[in-house]
Amino acid sequence: MNAVEIYTSPLCGFCHAAKRLLTQKGVSFVEIDVARNPAKRQEMMARAKGRHTVPQIFIGGRHVGGCDDLYALERGGRLDPMLAA
Repeated sequence: MNAVEIYTSPLCGFCHAAKRLLTQKGVSFVEIDVARNPAKRQEMMARAKGRHTVPQIFIGGRHVGGCDDLYALERGGRLDPMLAA
């Protein structure tokens, strides 16, 4: 299974929704809190081509976007293959 990384902040509802979907699917993920670590926010922005909102989600090192993007992948049947690749 591809590694999943998710950049989050504690009070972000979209972050909680994205983590909930991943948890419901039985997917483990590495959570990176950008609120407490400004250097990680800069890292996230560099990896996400300037996107500065959270969450920013990476699967297998590939940027897939935010919460809405993750749910769109799920609705389109593309999330499971991406996770399994």
